Order: sequence, then C-alpha cells, then structure tokens
Amino acid sequence: QVQLVESGGGLVQAGGSLRLSCAASGRDVNNYGWAWFRQAPGKERESVAGIGRSGFRAYPDSVKGRFTISRDKNTIFLQMNSLKPEDTAVYYCAAKVFTMPTTVSSVNFWGQGTQVTVSS
Repeated sequence: QVQLVESGGGLVQAGGSLRLSCAASGRDVNNYGWAWFRQAPGKERESVAGIGRSGFRAYPDSVKGRFTISRDKNTIFLQMNSLKPEDTAVYYCAAKVFTMPTTVSSVNFWGQGTQVTVSS
C-alpha cells in the first residue's frame, strides 16, 4: 500500500506559476513510478507528467516546456509555469508499481487531488 497526499494547489492568474507536491508513504515506495494527472469538469482524467524509477520523464504536448516533474526522496513535485486558463483542473498524484503510469487504468494508487484554478 502507498499513500499519496497532494498539496500546493490554489488560484493563480494566467501566466503565473504553481508548484504541486505529493508526499508518498508506505511500503517499498522506491519500487514505483509516478505521474501527475488532471481532470477538468466534464472531461476525462489525463496524464500531464510522468517520471520513471530511472528518472526518465514524459509530458504530453499540451504542457511540454511549461510543466516539470521531479522527485526528491518520497516527494514528487510538479512545477507549472506559464499557466493558462485551460490548465484549470483537479490535479492528482498517481503511482504504479515498477513503471511510470501512463493511463488511468494503469494506476495502482491515487492521491485525493488538489484544485488548480487559473484565472484569465
């Protein structure tokens, strides 16, 4: 079992920045890959950043160059720069055993989510 607790969400103006944190605890945390997903109202949950156990990182085109995922021990970060109103969503931290989660169905554990609102 892995427990994930996100923090750092909030309200920011377009063009601004936010840094989300995900504190991971539980057994064998080092055996997991990590990702951040987001879900906007009326839309499907989607991956916005992933990091594998080797440190390999992946981003969709929609956030590439603006979002950066990183890990420091048992905390996973998402640095979000140049935020746009369309980035408004609930952001979730996700874990998958051994590899980076890339789809919703592949995730083993979810955090509770943190709201990010970008005003225009």
